[in-house]
Amino acid sequence: MEKRTINPWTWQKERSYHQAVEVKHASGTLYVSGQTAIDDEGISSDADMKTQLELAIKNLERVVTEAGYDCKNIVRLNIYTTSTEALWPHFNILQEWVEKKGMQQALTLLEVVSLFETLTVELEATVVK
Repeated sequence: MEKRTINPWTWQKERSYHQAVEVKHASGTLYVSGQTAIDDEGISSDADMKTQLELAIKNLERVVTEAGYDCKNIVRLNIYTTSTEALWPHFNILQEWVEKKGMQQALTLLEVVSLFETLTVELEATVVK
């Protein structure tokens, strides 16, 4: 597999993403449903944004690895949140995770009116190998 990032500007580096990611010669593509702070019993968290973000990342990692893929090959990450204001103070958690995994991904962040039950953040990904 070959990956190439496209960045006409440099400002997105501070936000831990790329404007576009081209993938050639992939042997598989995994489309991961939005992962949230739901525990192993299917119970939605009512914790704060930081705790929910950490659990959503953990759940995303679990799905990706159990499918036989690697988080470093996430090429598209969509973030849905009920409050960008509440997410921003914890955005560094996501940035540190992206750096630790060596990810090069396109990213979209959307504030939405609501998510399922008590959830405040959801991560949706496309992964290649």
